[in-house]
Parts: sequence; structure tokens; C-alpha cells
Amino acid sequence: MQALQTDQLTKKYGKTTVVDSVDLQILQGSIFGFLGKNGAGKSTLINMVTGLINPSSGSFEMLGHSAKKLKAIQNEIGVLPDYSTFYDDLTALGHLNYFQKLFKLSLSKEDLLRILERVGLADAAHIKVKNFSFGMKKKLGIAQSIINQPKLLFLDEPTSGVDANAVLNIHSLIREIAANGTTIFLTSHNLNEVEKLCDEIAIMNKGKIQTQGTMKQLQEQYQQEIIIYIRHRRITEPEQASLQTALAPLAANVQIRGTSSEITVQEQESIPQVNKWFVEQDVDVFRLEVEEPSLEDIFLQLE
Repeated sequence: MQALQTDQLTKKYGKTTVVDSVDLQILQGSIFGFLGKNGAGKSTLINMVTGLINPSSGSFEMLGHSAKKLKAIQNEIGVLPDYSTFYDDLTALGHLNYFQKLFKLSLSKEDLLRILERVGLADAAHIKVKNFSFGMKKKLGIAQSIINQPKLLFLDEPTSGVDANAVLNIHSLIREIAANGTTIFLTSHNLNEVEKLCDEIAIMNKGKIQTQGTMKQLQEQYQQEIIIYIRHRRITEPEQASLQTALAPLAANVQIRGTSSEITVQEQESIPQVNKWFVEQDVDVFRLEVEEPSLEDIFLQLE
């Protein structure tokens, strides 16, 4: 089942097209990464599917309901904006109590404290938000976004401004939430974060989806060459020359050295052939690593 599906979704302001005929399909229970430079149209698309603005054309379905029935399922959606606004004189616990009333929930104080514990704010439950750091406010925003146990959760920059240990905790929480069946729509400028967390990734540019797929699919699509790094036993100069000659037809670049070598090929099918040549020359291979493009490499290619 699709948690979110858009069909030619478009938003125009006057003659300017901000979101241009976007088709997305996001599987329920997945972590979906949504990337793009500032001004690419990401926020506008999210604002359309969450009901904050109306599309100019096209349509979408969320959790099996059409846009016309969005109000009926808004209690099943959670949203963490990039910059959440809170009331300075309310405590963290006070905020969650306020939010649960907006959702017409009936959570106990213990339930609310457990939510704060999940995001790492158990010790700050009774501290007023005006004394919070930016990172603490980010955690409170996450707590607010999951208070209703949403089926679809939009997270905009969930780890910006938080320390390294908190980042790891938030990543663990995101995986836990998804494992329990919640679909997560994640936007982040931290490409390494998206690469680690997301099952599927879409990159938006100038209002259009430029590319979409799993990390493996994107790597295969945008890998221009494959570099193989090999650690092996020390080989003599005659052996190096022999391997250099044997591998030349297979590779675009061959660098054979005493205890390590670097071979550049164009196709994955060449990788076992390279390894085979080392084995046939009775060269013990200790490690073989293949360099694949990172999400950052792919993102930069699309600029």
C-alpha cells in the first residue's frame, strides 16, 4: 500500500511554477528521503500534501484517502517543521499536554514522560522552553510530532543543530518508528544521514523530480567508473609487470604496487575477473574494496 502518492502535482504562483508535475509513490512503512537545494520546491510540495496550501493542478492520495478527505486523516499525520515555535513559559511536559489536547487525546502524565524519554528530554520535562538550547527544542519538536502515533510522519531537518550523540539517538528513534509501521518522509541537508537512513530517495530540482530510487539504484545509475582497491601479499617487480599486462585489456587504469593495487574498470562484471587474475598468479588477496559514489557525489552530479 502507498502511504503517499502524487499524480502530476503542480503549484504555480502567477507565471512561476514552483512544483512541476510531480509523481511520487511512497511505500507504507518506509523511510523516504526527499532532497533538493533551497528553492527546489520541497517545502511547497509538503505544504500541499499536508493541506496548508492548495495545488494548482494534479492530485494526491495520502494513507488511502484523496486530498478532498484530508481533514479526516490529519490526526494520523505528524509534522516536524525545520524551525518549531514553542511557548517560552511552558515546560516540555506542559507543551506535550497542550498538544495532546489539540489532538483530543487522553494520555496520562506517565505516557507524556515516556515520549520525552524517547527523545532524550526526560531530565528537562519540568524546564521552561525559554531555557532550552536549539537542540533541545528540536527534540521537543520530534516529541510533539509523534504524540499522536502518526501513520505518516514528516520530518524536516530532524537533526540540525543537535550534538553528535543526540544525532545517533534520533537516528535510532527514526528507525524504531519506521519499524513499527510509520512511514517517514524525511528532508535533510545532511546527505550522509539520508544515505544511512532512507529506503528510497528522491532529488528535486527546479520543481521537478530529477531522480528517484534506492541508494543502490542511484549508485548504479550515476557511477561513471568503478575503482577497485586491493590489498595483497608483497609481489615482486616481475609479478607486477605480469599483472599490469594481464589486466590492461580489462581496465581503464591499472596501478600495481608492492602490497596494494588500484584498478579502474567500467562494469561490475569486471570485478571478479580482476580478482581471478590475482588468484591465478598465486597472489594472496587480503582485502578487495570497491569505491561506490556517495549520495553527495550523486547530488553534485545533478547540480
